[in-house]
Amino acid sequence: MLSRGLRLVVVSSALLLSIFLITADRSQAQDSSSSTDAAAADKPYKIAPDGTVDWATFSGFRRFNSECYVCHGPDGVGSTFAPALVDSLKTMSYEKFIDTVVNGKTEVNTAVQKKMPSFGTNPNVMCYLDDIYAYLKARSDGALGRGRPHKHLPKPQDAAEAEAACMGS
Repeated sequence: MLSRGLRLVVVSSALLLSIFLITADRSQAQDSSSSTDAAAADKPYKIAPDGTVDWATFSGFRRFNSECYVCHGPDGVGSTFAPALVDSLKTMSYEKFIDTVVNGKTEVNTAVQKKMPSFGTNPNVMCYLDDIYAYLKARSDGALGRGRPHKHLPKPQDAAEAEAACMGS
């Protein structure tokens, strides 16, 4: 049986490798895409005219509300000690979002004192990072309102497999 420290190193390494592969795959897809595909990459969510959201966006809602809302407020509207992510993602790139979540952020000076912890070793965040981004981007773009999405597509097999691989089950 692996020691706690060794398990943490293995899980952290797997998560960082997953992020690298996801980011590399996303970057390669963007490099080889047309301008229409580039516009679609800016919208990592899909919402049907009847309000049905894709699985990733729904999963992102669930994961945001299990880990992130404590500081960033319900629906990403911010709180007294953390910014509104629905505003931040209007200008923040996908890469900057990933970097901030993985590595955390510290901004301390005479005017502000902000500290976001790193979530780079938290599988409940890292295994669903793209989903959380899709949800927050939909909220930021005004494509998705506040509260739980009323309808969502079922979980696709590839999402179930990726989740099992990332969570180690």
